[in-house]
Parts: sequence; C-alpha cells; structure tokens
Amino acid sequence: MESSKKSTGLIIGIVLLLLVVGGAALMMNNDDETVNQETTSQTDQSDQTAETQPSNIVGLASETASLSTLVTAVQAADLVETLQSKGPFTVFAPTNTAFSALPAGTLDTLLKPENKSQLSSILTYHVVPAKAMSSDLTNGQEITTVQGEKLTVKITGSTVYIVDAKGNEARVEQADIEASNGVVHVISNVLLPS
Repeated sequence: MESSKKSTGLIIGIVLLLLVVGGAALMMNNDDETVNQETTSQTDQSDQTAETQPSNIVGLASETASLSTLVTAVQAADLVETLQSKGPFTVFAPTNTAFSALPAGTLDTLLKPENKSQLSSILTYHVVPAKAMSSDLTNGQEITTVQGEKLTVKITGSTVYIVDAKGNEARVEQADIEASNGVVHVISNVLLPS
C-alpha cells in the first residue's frame, strides 16, 4: 500500500514537473513569437520608409518614361554622378517631346562624344544649385544656373514659364517633384544658353 502511494506520488510529481516544464516552454515560445512579430513589424516599417524615400534626381528621371531622352543626354555628358550627389539642385527637366522639337539632327549631334562639352553646357543650364519649389519662384526673378548664365521666371496667371537667354519660353508642365537631393520641374522646351 505504501509503495502504491509512493508510485502515485511519483506519478503526480512527474505530471506536475511536465506541466511546469511544458508551461515554461509554452511561455518561451510565446515570447519568441512576440519577438518575431516585433522584428517583422520593424522590418516592415523599414521597408515602408525605404519605399517612401524619394530617389535622387537621376533615379527620379530614370523612373519617368517622358524623361528618357534627358537621362540619355545626362549619361552622354557624364553628369550622372554630379546629379546623384548631395545637392540640393533644382532641375528644369525637358520632356522627350521637348528634345524632339529641336531642329532635325541637333540632338544626335549633341550626343556625339566630340560635342560633350556643348551638351554639358546646355544640360547644366537647366540646373540651379539650390532647391527652388514653385512657391519660391516669382515673376521676373532671375536664377543663376550651374552653367553660369541666368534663367528668368515668367508667371502668367497660374502658369509658370522659364525663359532662356535667347528669349525662348518653356512652360512648367509639372512642378515640385521632390527628389532626395532637390526638386524637378518638368518643362515643355529645351532651354538654350546664349
């Protein structure tokens, strides 16, 4: 009878031990799941932050189909690294249609290696070494470009134009596209220095 009580006590002791160990293991597993959920949540937040960070100016232009000719020209002029740098820059970005409106053969000529300095001069004439949102622009304002010459802002009603040294006007078609190193304003024509 005593041995039966000892056996029963031993069995109860083992069952209790198993319950305690099992409960601890279950609690540890729940803690691991909480840690995994927190880690996953942090990773998701990091991914969202990375997705919401704007690209630099070159990345932004590369992601915009209507600016593919500009990207080709920037690459031909070896300006990619410059426009990927810290900045800030304001870029008046001509569309593919704007480049197509140049006299026949002009773009092809500019893209030739021997004309790299002329192409670079034209492209840097579209870049201002500061971040200028559309709300910063005023009618008649002169803006000095990276190339060294000035552009003039013309505002008629709610339409903003950028006027080059030759008096040609480019309409701002899409303003204030923010990049990590500045801002891009898409324009209707290629601007030409004097």
